[in-house]
Amino acid sequence: MSFWAYLLHCADRSYYAGHSDNLEQHLHQHQEGLLRGYTYTRRPVELVWAAEFPTRDEAKATELKIKNWSRAKKEALIAGDWERLKKAAIPPSERAQRASTSLGVAPRLRSGIREEGVVAPPPAIVLVRPQLGENIGKAARAMLNFGLTDLRLVAPRDGWPNPDAGPAASGADVVLAQARVFATLAEAVADCTHIYATTVRRRGVTKPVLTPEAAAQAIHGEAGQSALVFGAERSGLESDDVALAHSIVTIPINPDFGSINLAQAVIINAYEWSKHLALAQPPVVDLDPPAPHAEMEDLIGHFVTDLEASGYFFPPDRKKVTLRALRTMLTKTGWSSNDVRMMHGIISILGRPRNRG
Repeated sequence: MSFWAYLLHCADRSYYAGHSDNLEQHLHQHQEGLLRGYTYTRRPVELVWAAEFPTRDEAKATELKIKNWSRAKKEALIAGDWERLKKAAIPPSERAQRASTSLGVAPRLRSGIREEGVVAPPPAIVLVRPQLGENIGKAARAMLNFGLTDLRLVAPRDGWPNPDAGPAASGADVVLAQARVFATLAEAVADCTHIYATTVRRRGVTKPVLTPEAAAQAIHGEAGQSALVFGAERSGLESDDVALAHSIVTIPINPDFGSINLAQAVIINAYEWSKHLALAQPPVVDLDPPAPHAEMEDLIGHFVTDLEASGYFFPPDRKKVTLRALRTMLTKTGWSSNDVRMMHGIISILGRPRNRG
């Protein structure tokens, strides 16, 4: 079976990176809006690059690496221009310094991972003896929000698949569809070289204790497959589960109220891991520059003319103080030229005689 990492060019000129074991079907789903994700409101999309891999982990690792690339790097990849791709991988602050040196050693990305070296695959999320299908669905939703899709279930109480998981996942169906079930935790993490047990209790086990942020940094710096292990809703992980892990991850929490649910624990750890990636963010919209002072003076003059005509300045000996307060109010807001023009229009309308007919 083959797996694919791919790049789509969207209608808004952005790029979307993904992976699939059925590229043709996945492309059709993107085109038809059957996947309610990033591409849903950015259709039509066009497949501009794809690469085949023997395992899903390699395809996912490539997808996550490409997601973190700049537009210049993605377009160099699409063009097959390896020299341009190598140059685009160098941070701008280092380009001048490197211009006079050999590029014999592969440049490092901002994450510290070498461009041509081994990239850490995304961690697996392992739920040990989860009780409610609804909570499994919520955990899947938390995972996909931050780019994780490898869900592993150890002896789910109500079996699998569970009809309550789908509605709670709110569209994260790809995570549920790919979820794998194991009889024991040891089987679930058999391919993992780094195992992190999430628990608030040490249980006398002497292991490194990390925050989610520190664990995320460690995962990105490790070449092998990592797993974040979460316990059942009521009791958490048992001592034998924790003993199997290499490190403990503990979320700093209010000592007077240490109640955190399964999905919350998953989303906190997934978010910390995702901070090393370039996930979608709301577009930055620059504010209009402040209007020139002459425009503000015209606006103030317009105000004064209409206010005088309406008898606002009463008693007359308070006019100077009132004008000063008006000027202070209008000049401290940083109005743009558009704001000023709109206010002129409002004043003009308010100053017109009313049609009483």
